[in-house]
Amino acid sequence: MTATASATARELQMHFEDQILEQGDLISKKLHLLSMQRFPPNAKKNLRAFSLAEVANYVGVSQSTLKKLHLDGRGPAPQTSASGRRSYTAAQMLELRQYLDTHGRSDSRMYVPHRRNGEKLQVVAVVNFKGGSGKTTTAAHLAQYLALTGHRVLAIDLDPQASLSSLHGFQPELDQVPSLYDAIRYDNNRAHIADIIRPTNFPGLDIIPANLDLQEYEYDTPLAMADKTTNEGKTFFTRMSRALKDVDERYDVVVIDCPPQLGYLTLTALTAATSVLITIHPQMLDVMSMGQFLLMLGGILKPIRAAGAEVNLSWYRYLITRYEPTDVPQTQMMGFMTTMFHEFMLKNQMLKSTAISDAGITKQTLYEVERSAMNRGTYDRAIESLDAVNSEIADLIHQSWGR
Repeated sequence: MTATASATARELQMHFEDQILEQGDLISKKLHLLSMQRFPPNAKKNLRAFSLAEVANYVGVSQSTLKKLHLDGRGPAPQTSASGRRSYTAAQMLELRQYLDTHGRSDSRMYVPHRRNGEKLQVVAVVNFKGGSGKTTTAAHLAQYLALTGHRVLAIDLDPQASLSSLHGFQPELDQVPSLYDAIRYDNNRAHIADIIRPTNFPGLDIIPANLDLQEYEYDTPLAMADKTTNEGKTFFTRMSRALKDVDERYDVVVIDCPPQLGYLTLTALTAATSVLITIHPQMLDVMSMGQFLLMLGGILKPIRAAGAEVNLSWYRYLITRYEPTDVPQTQMMGFMTTMFHEFMLKNQMLKSTAISDAGITKQTLYEVERSAMNRGTYDRAIESLDAVNSEIADLIHQSWGR
């Protein structure tokens, strides 16, 4: 018997679950090898420097102001190339904010947009239970944008598939990082949320990575609800908000990438949220699917509210993702949704772009990848779209604070 025939015979004898476990392990190991080739041996992600134009945009000053600061020897000193181009690291951008906040002349600008006394921690849940809606891409770029614009951000990957974690340099099955499950589980092994938070390569942005243990919460919760000796299961919807209270003062915004299903994890996130972002790809089947999702969600939230859950949102919005303006059916579908949900639609759309998918090949977001690494026109259109969407969301967050 040849080696190929022997392998085929072995595969036929294996059960389906054994095969997929073996194949899943193979994929993880191969991806880890690719990751190790792309990144330093310690597998920690670095972050590029940002151009003068980018820094001016994110900090909220003119390029001439930054040049004058440098010439006067004030604020952090940028790196200067042989051709005279200035650039700053993300950490230096935070230093610039602190300097301008102390020495700036204009009181109307908010260089350090941290929460003030009486302003509530904003928890943004990004949801859709249909895959391919751009949910993780949206959550990743939103969290990074908020960090680049001076906010203190915690990203929570609540999807056991861990795509958001992977984008930030974590491969949970190999790195063995804890997940939020460790902070909301029902037994005596529960961890403090501060112990499971990890820093990212973006100053000001921390993350709670995901792993497959998160799925255990879906099985544990019904059992806890059936336990007559405790009330823990009956108030499952308070577990995330209670955990977040322990790190409330550390952050301005929490961004949650919810799993693509309407289970206990998603419901727990929604009841902890102060705002909800629903991503939607503007095609008929996706919109139909979203309609069913909304009906199911509303039907489930009603009895949960009756049981004592507080679902008090400052705002919720629909975000059109992977939008192609030249696609007539998509444009028609966006018009259809705008007519129905005008005030609940974000005015800006996230454009479909090869720049975002190309960056994803190297486990990067568009805020990480070098502009020179791809077609500049494609990059510029994509980053302009992302900045417009994220700036609109940041404005909604600030409005929630009464600013």
